[in-house]
Amino acid sequence: MRRPALVLFDLDGVLVHYEHAPRVQVLAERCGARPEAVTAALFDSGLEREADLGRTDTEGLLATLSAALGVPVGLEDCLAARAAAMQPMPGIPDLLNHLSASAQLAVLTNNGLMLRDHFAAICPALAPFFQGRVFCSAQFRLAKPDPDIYRRCLAELGVAPADALFFDDKPDNAKGARRAGLMAHTYRSPAGLRAHLAEHHLLESPA
Repeated sequence: MRRPALVLFDLDGVLVHYEHAPRVQVLAERCGARPEAVTAALFDSGLEREADLGRTDTEGLLATLSAALGVPVGLEDCLAARAAAMQPMPGIPDLLNHLSASAQLAVLTNNGLMLRDHFAAICPALAPFFQGRVFCSAQFRLAKPDPDIYRRCLAELGVAPADALFFDDKPDNAKGARRAGLMAHTYRSPAGLRAHLAEHHLLESPA
């Protein structure tokens, strides 16, 4: 296998461990709302899904959430809550540092514009590796595994599908990437990720 020019990663479940519970708890504490009310307003209502698909922007999400909870919800509240829900997978910062010498790195996640626009505040440990290269479903108004989202993301990066390698923890998303012409693997473990990267000669020192 030849070395790809780009390694494109899913975020939650691949680069970071994500949990709903801390996000709900932090947002509830900051806003003075009940955790059950936050869950209902943000997730059960479909609001987050609407944001992920680009049907509402960050300002709209904050306004709708504030109205549903009956208390003001600010951007900083949502950023703090999202940051609390995410922890980099063990060894990922060091791995990305090594990879960055061999290939361009980017993120493609089914998420809203808030994560893309405020990635440095939400995930400061990984932000230096992806400056200007965090892409989300909301900006394309498409979601993985639709093959078009991969093609449009790569067009933004100026990379041909055949020169890109993609990792996602959901098998259907990896299949969607392959339908779009990318090389792709399903993420199952840190050891498996490293094995696939080694197969593509990405853990070797660049010439």
